[in-house]
Amino acid sequence: MPTNAVRLPTASDIEEAYSLIVGMVKATPVMTSRSVNALLGCSLFLKCENFQRVGAFKFRGATHAVLRLNDHDAKNGVITHSSGNHAAALALAASQKGIPAFIVMPENASEIKKKAVAGYGGIITFCQPTQKDREETMLMVKEKTGATFIHPYDNFNVICGQGTASLELMQEVNPLDAVLAPVGGGGLLSGTVTYIKERFPDVKVYGAEPQNADDAFRSLRDNTIYPSIKPQTIADGLLTSLSPLTFSVLKKYCNGILTVSEFAIVEAMQMIWERMKIIIEPSSAVPVAAVMLNRELFAGKRVGVIISGGNVDLNRLPWQC
Repeated sequence: MPTNAVRLPTASDIEEAYSLIVGMVKATPVMTSRSVNALLGCSLFLKCENFQRVGAFKFRGATHAVLRLNDHDAKNGVITHSSGNHAAALALAASQKGIPAFIVMPENASEIKKKAVAGYGGIITFCQPTQKDREETMLMVKEKTGATFIHPYDNFNVICGQGTASLELMQEVNPLDAVLAPVGGGGLLSGTVTYIKERFPDVKVYGAEPQNADDAFRSLRDNTIYPSIKPQTIADGLLTSLSPLTFSVLKKYCNGILTVSEFAIVEAMQMIWERMKIIIEPSSAVPVAAVMLNRELFAGKRVGVIISGGNVDLNRLPWQC
């Protein structure tokens, strides 16, 4: 089906999703720090999805997608490909519905995320760390099992679920001048930008991306979807490329993609750990780094940041390498 024939999510869809999942997901806290604000020259409000179930925002979208399955689509379980957080989220959401979850993971996924997926009952098949290998392996397992594919971001119901984080953010700290979210495949940013721009059109919404995995930045700049080919970044949750659905949403609403260096990601991650005493993973540090590197853009502003997750391998902290 052509992309322009696909219905894009709306703020009303996100509000409906919230009414469905509100009793199953955590209403995560919004946290701020005087010392961080002083360092960055703005008022930063962190929507801490690192405190969400499975340690990441992905549980919102996975839960919503699983709850929307009819009996026919649910009978053989669900399947996805993911570097970790969506995999864990789908495994837990499926277990709560009493159906199996078949998970295709790149072999270079972090050990903590592999253990989490297995711990939530996910049935794992490993593959090479490329988009092509993920998709081909998933199709092979899907053919064997008959499971229903729940894409980690190119899925209407997943995007609606992810957008509920920004709904909660605005319930607590509105007004804001800007909101940032990390972007890999674009599910979180698509949900965020849809809700914010339709309900609070004056608020600027930016994606944040590693310079070493800047396919979303280039895709929006050149109006074409570039694949993510062997990206080299510690932000392991941001390795995938945009899909036709997320590309369409971001092209419609997003104010831009801000890219950051690997050094800035580590610096931002360490600052939040030290100053706020909360664990965030490298992907979550990317939008914080974007604020750090664009101080003139955000000077004196009230800025919301979606902290996407906190699943970190404590034996491989980036400042210890």
